[in-house]
Amino acid sequence: MSLKELVYSVMVVSASEKFNEALSTLLPELKYSPVHIVSSISAAKRAFAERNFDFVIINSPLPDDIGMQFAIDSCNAKGTVVLLIVRAELHAEMCEKATVHGVFTIPKPTSKQMIVTALSWMASARERLRKFEKKTLSIEEKMEEIRIVNRAKWLLITELKMDEPEAHRYIEKQAMDRCVMRREVAAEIIKTYS
Repeated sequence: MSLKELVYSVMVVSASEKFNEALSTLLPELKYSPVHIVSSISAAKRAFAERNFDFVIINSPLPDDIGMQFAIDSCNAKGTVVLLIVRAELHAEMCEKATVHGVFTIPKPTSKQMIVTALSWMASARERLRKFEKKTLSIEEKMEEIRIVNRAKWLLITELKMDEPEAHRYIEKQAMDRCVMRREVAAEIIKTYS
């Protein structure tokens, strides 16, 4: 799938109507949907508790907080990429604190081109996270298969008095003979002897 075909969900945390309107023009619905705009950190926390977002864009400061801790917490959520936009005089300090947590920062005032560039960085980071998520899922699935197969082997050892290599060969052979995965054979053994 090309980058042009991907759609990202976005939460914008900003109390500035002018900023929100300008940003909305840079978030076409074909590429960014849904776009959820909130005006405070407390509203952002509530929205984030209800669902995950691919991107969180924070226009700091906000009425109830500067947004740094929320940016860090959001970045630690599964698959979320965060952009923190801060006043130029605070940018160096905020960047130093936020970058180690994976939060992108840009100073303001900023330009539309800088926002577009930041959005492309965010898309790149999100796609990299997707690859890691797929690898993690693959590893978790493999670990689950190993647990199921080991449980089936244990049942073969205790119920049919096989030793471990015999149980292993039995499951492997059944899977090959029937053209099914070892996990399926193991699940049947567990069902039969449990």
